[in-house]
Amino acid sequence: MKTNWDVLIIGGGLAGLTAAIHLSQKKLKVMLIEKSDYPRHKVCGEYISNEILPYLSWLGIDISQLNPTRISKFEFSSADGKNAAAKLPLGGFGISRYTLDHFLYQKAVADNVSILKETVTHISFNNDIFTVMTSGQTLTAKIVLGAFGKRSNIDQVLNRDFFTKKSPWLAVKAHYYGNLENDLVALHNFKGGYCGVSKVENDIINICYLADYATFKQYKNIEDYQQHVLYKNKHLKSVFENSTLLFDKPLTISQISFDKKQAVENHILMIGDTAGLIHPLCGNGMAMAIHSAKIVSELILDFYADETLSREKLEKNYQKEWKRHFGKRLFMGRILARILTHKNITNMLVSITASFPGLLLAIIKQTHGKPIAIK
Repeated sequence: MKTNWDVLIIGGGLAGLTAAIHLSQKKLKVMLIEKSDYPRHKVCGEYISNEILPYLSWLGIDISQLNPTRISKFEFSSADGKNAAAKLPLGGFGISRYTLDHFLYQKAVADNVSILKETVTHISFNNDIFTVMTSGQTLTAKIVLGAFGKRSNIDQVLNRDFFTKKSPWLAVKAHYYGNLENDLVALHNFKGGYCGVSKVENDIINICYLADYATFKQYKNIEDYQQHVLYKNKHLKSVFENSTLLFDKPLTISQISFDKKQAVENHILMIGDTAGLIHPLCGNGMAMAIHSAKIVSELILDFYADETLSREKLEKNYQKEWKRHFGKRLFMGRILARILTHKNITNMLVSITASFPGLLLAIIKQTHGKPIAIK
C-alpha cells in the first residue's frame, strides 16, 4: 500500500520539531501535526545543558542567534533556606520555549517539513501501515512518532497505563523581570514541591515549580499558595518579592505523571516527554527531548536504508537506545524525588554538599549527559 508520508510526527514541541528537521534534511517525506500556533508559552524549566549543542550545530541550528543566557552555576536549597552550590560540568543556556519552539518551527518550514495544524482524533495500525485521523483528514505513513508531550488526549486514545492513574503533581510557570545572576540556575525546595529559577533571553527570569496538589488546593489561588508555602524558603521569597510578573497569570498543568512510560506503544515510537518525563530535580528534560529526536531519527534512516531491517528490530533498537541514554537519568530523578520529600534528609544532604561540593557535582553528572556525538 502506498502511503502519503514516510514519517508522521504527532506533536510540535522540541522533540517533534527536531526529529522533523533531521529526517527532512535526509530527504524523507515528513508531516508534523500540531494543534497549536507558534509562538506559544509552555510550562517548562527552560534550561538546557550544552550537551546538545554539537547536534544542533550539525542540523544547522545556531542557538546563539536567539541570545540565550549562558549558565555555568547551580544552586540548591532546602525548604528552610540552607543552600549549596556547584559549577555545572558542561554548562548550559537559558532560552524560553516561546522563542525556541518558534525558531525550530521556522527551521522546519525552511527544510520542507509539511506542518498540519489539526488535532489527532484516532490512530490505527494495520498491515504494517499507520492510519492517522485528524479533525479534517486521514493520513497514512510507514512510521509514526509520538511527540505530544507530558499528557495528551492521544494518551487516552492509546489507552496508556499512566493516563488512568491520578497524579499528585501540579506545575506552575511564569516569566518575571527582576534581579538574578545571569549565569545561575537554582533549584529551591519548599514543602510539597521544588522550584527552578533561571534567566532566559532578554533578561527575563523563568520561574517554574512542581507542587503537591493536596497542599496546593488548601489555598484559594496561586498567589496565596506562594506566599504561604514557597515564601517559607527565604531564597524563593527574595526572588518573588523582587520580581515583577510579566504574564497576565501563571500557566498551570495538572495531573503530571512521573510513572514509567513505554518508549514504543502500538508500534508508535515515543520521543521527548511522551516517552518518559524526567523529574524537575534533574532539570534537563529539554536536552533529553532533543537528544531523543536524534536517536530515533538515525534509527529511522537506517530502517529506510536497509530493506532487511524489520519493524520489530527498529522498535527493539529504539527501546535499547532510549534506556541506554536516559534510563539512569530517569531512575536518579525518581530516587532524588523520594529523598527530598523528607525535610530532615534534605537538610542533611544540603549540609553535606555545602561542605563537599564534589558530591553535588557527582549528583549533577548523574542527571546530565555527555556532549552528543555526531556520526
